[in-house]
Amino acid sequence: MIDKRRSSKGGRPSEILGYIDPLTKRKSLKKERILYWIGVGAQPSATVHNLLVNEKIIDAKKINKFKKSKKVAAPVAVGVAPAPTAEANAPDAPKEEVKKEEKPAEEAPKAEEKPAESSAPETPKAE
Repeated sequence: MIDKRRSSKGGRPSEILGYIDPLTKRKSLKKERILYWIGVGAQPSATVHNLLVNEKIIDAKKINKFKKSKKVAAPVAVGVAPAPTAEANAPDAPKEEVKKEEKPAEEAPKAEEKPAESSAPETPKAE
């Protein structure tokens, strides 16, 4: 248990409530002390909360630690045509036509005209 006024990464813990060995999967948690600290207002992180739910120390739902994507995947059904739109339902409705204004074609530069000669001297090409 780390006090919020102390650094959670380098501060001294108020009380050690247990340990977990990830290699051997061995766990030792002090249930009574965990429930005491939660009772006085301590809030476990999402990871610790899910661990306590798995160990049946607290009765609650797990917290989803990962954010869900904002993209909503459209359900894809096999052999089902897409739903008709409002325009398809009203075939007699007048449709507005967008007319493009035609601009006269600009004349291309004449091929006979030579570009202005540059004032830089030409260098002879090595053959």
